[in-house]
Amino acid sequence: MELTRKLSDAFNEQIKAEMWSSNLYLSMAVYFMDAGLDGCAHWMKKQAAEELEHVHRLIDYSVKRGGKPVVSPIDAVPAVWDSPQAVFEHVYKHECHVSALIDQLMDVAVAENDKATQEFLRWFVSEQVEEEESARDILDKFNVFGVHALYAINHDLGKR
Repeated sequence: MELTRKLSDAFNEQIKAEMWSSNLYLSMAVYFMDAGLDGCAHWMKKQAAEELEHVHRLIDYSVKRGGKPVVSPIDAVPAVWDSPQAVFEHVYKHECHVSALIDQLMDVAVAENDKATQEFLRWFVSEQVEEEESARDILDKFNVFGVHALYAINHDLGKR
């Protein structure tokens, strides 16, 4: 069974969103590099690379199923935040947003009665649970220890 036009279009929107996410995390990495927080920058670079892996996964599946992947231009991403904690607050909100996008993509697969695509997308659903948890864990440290947690967070994120 080939991807329906509606599902192929929905995949293209998700591809665009994942590319934007990659650029967002790269911008955050630059922010942290400028601030001398190399561990946080390292973590953000890994996040950016992971988002590109998602793009490749979506494109590969779409091609395999007869979809027509399109690599579209993406809007500019933010480059300035008020604080390192504000960056991670943005990360958490963004990951929640991406989770909603994946849920919407799954809804299209369900509506199109495409069981294979539903199975494929379950990986993304699980991945988003991990992404939200990871960002929330970092924010929890800020919420408990305040700015004093930054040294430990920077050190821990550098180990990723």
